[in-house]
This record gives sequence, C-alpha cells and structure tokens, in this order.
Amino acid sequence: MNGGGMDAHMMDTDGGAPPRPPELPSRPGQNDAVRGLLVLARQLIDQGQPSQALQAVVMATRTKGGDEAVIQALDRARELYRNKLQASTAADELASLFAECAIAEALPSSSEPAESDMVDQSFEPDARGTSILAETGRKQVMLDAFSDGSSFVCLQCGGLVSNHRRDEHYAFWCRNI
Repeated sequence: MNGGGMDAHMMDTDGGAPPRPPELPSRPGQNDAVRGLLVLARQLIDQGQPSQALQAVVMATRTKGGDEAVIQALDRARELYRNKLQASTAADELASLFAECAIAEALPSSSEPAESDMVDQSFEPDARGTSILAETGRKQVMLDAFSDGSSFVCLQCGGLVSNHRRDEHYAFWCRNI
C-alpha cells in the first residue's frame, strides 16, 4: 500500500472527501519510509497505544503530502467524529422518547380505571405484610409485579396472584375465603 493510497483511504471514508493536496516529489526510499511508518502504526494499535499510532500515521502523511495533507486529514477525521457523535446523540434521544412512550402506555391513566381497580381493590399490597414474599424479604418483587399491572396482591390472604388467575385464586387457592 503506498502513502497516496493511505491518504485517499483516510479521506474517502464516507464518499464526500475534499480534494487531496498534490504529493510532494518522491525521494528514493520515501515510499519505504511511509510503508514502515504505517506498519509501525498497526503494531502500536495492536499494542494498545493509539496515540503513538496516530503520530506514526501523521508522520507518514506528512512525508507523503506535507503539512497541508495532515491538516486536511485531521479536519476530515474531526468532521466524521462530530457527525458520528451527533448521530449517536440523536439515536439516544429517540430511544429515550420510545422508552417514555412505552412507560406512559403501560401505566393506566388516572381517568381510565384499570381492570384491577374495578375488582375489590385487591391490587394494593397487604398492609399486614403477611405475604410469603414479604416474609422472606422479597417485598420488592411483590411491589414490582403489581405496579406493572400483571399481578395483584390478594387482600384476603396477602398472596401475589397473576391477573389471569384471579378467579381461580378466589375459587380454589385463597386460604382465607
């Protein structure tokens, strides 16, 4: 890979690259020096030394195209970084909005009573704390289960019951009925 190809690769990463400055006239061994610097840069990356690798690439770019090539390459890298950062921020904001919408949709509005509110208010935790989960120190599991609307805490026995099994619970399993 020659140094000019490296400049083109660095400049053409997303298609809209500015024009390259003219290369400095080649001296004997210049291509070998550039090639050696690029090999060194790859080794430094593999060794976890990105700053030193960048210095080697800058030296190779300067050797092949002068200071103007270095400035253009660094400007282009900065532009790509900023664009990527802005895209990442926009994606994070969009994900937050989706999460807020999902949470708002999952929570029943105060104007619309939930199905669990209509059936003897048995969605509230047992004030006596007599559920097995509360007794074993896992009260948060109980709170989470009925706060997401999937379960309720039976006021009769203090048990945590799936909303889908409400009738069966009262008919067969509730120990206080």
